Amino acid sequence: MTVNFQGVMPAITTPFHADLSIDHDNVTRTVQWLVAAGCSGIVPCGSLGEGATLSFDEKVALIETCARAVDVPVIPGIAALSTAEAVRLAKAAQAAGARGLMVLPPYVYSTDWREMKAHLAAVITATGLPCIIYNNPVAYRTDFSPEQILELANEFENVKAVKESSTDVRRVTAIKALAGDRLKLGVGVDDALLEGVAAGAEFWIAGLVDALPEESVRLFELARAGRHEEAARLYAWFLPLLRLDTVPKFVQLIKLVQEKRGICHRRVRPPRLVLEGAELAAADALIEHALATRPAL
Repeated sequence: MTVNFQGVMPAITTPFHADLSIDHDNVTRTVQWLVAAGCSGIVPCGSLGEGATLSFDEKVALIETCARAVDVPVIPGIAALSTAEAVRLAKAAQAAGARGLMVLPPYVYSTDWREMKAHLAAVITATGLPCIIYNNPVAYRTDFSPEQILELANEFENVKAVKESSTDVRRVTAIKALAGDRLKLGVGVDDALLEGVAAGAEFWIAGLVDALPEESVRLFELARAGRHEEAARLYAWFLPLLRLDTVPKFVQLIKLVQEKRGICHRRVRPPRLVLEGAELAAADALIEHALATRPAL
């Protein structure tokens, strides 16, 4: 299966049973629903999927469930505490049906380019699968510069794309200026979609799409088609929800939106806890207003 790295690819949440085991039936239903709404790929095991709380075997099982459920590329996040485990996960992901890999820096340890490049290179060369380099210095404290990303692309043919989540859309422009058409560029921050597409992004790995795929796909299509006024109107409605993806409790908040849409339960794994009190009331009010004013598409 060819991976084009285009369109809207949900970074999926991981639904849990009451005992906090993975609800694979819900995973299957949800990813099929997302694809039916127009999503072009599925990205499990990321930050939004609470990947750091999933065991190695749980990650592999989740990838396999997604790959069996849909016929679009499944592109799991590959992150671990050690390089050896990340390499093992990359190989296991390929065996489980992944068609690409989203390669992250290691959890916890952030250091210089020599060490980070060695880690990424080990994961990239562990399989022949096409790879997205994931740059998210806000979450992972490691910042891959455009020059470093191009260095990886020049050395490793299977580096095909970049998920740019620095929150600085100038990075998309800078990568494009250096790499030309060598790399597909993607937006990884929900509330930078229009800005990122204007700078040249061709895909969106998104969060709120997990609850609102029709609106997400429509927004992306309008942006890519240059239909600026229509895109701006939909974006203005969507932004309060999209900004839920940019705060520390983004997992709890996005799962809350999903629950209100009847997609999955809000359960999260500790150390995360479900929202309560004034924090929950404020989120409820924002989400309920947005859902009550959903625009016709």
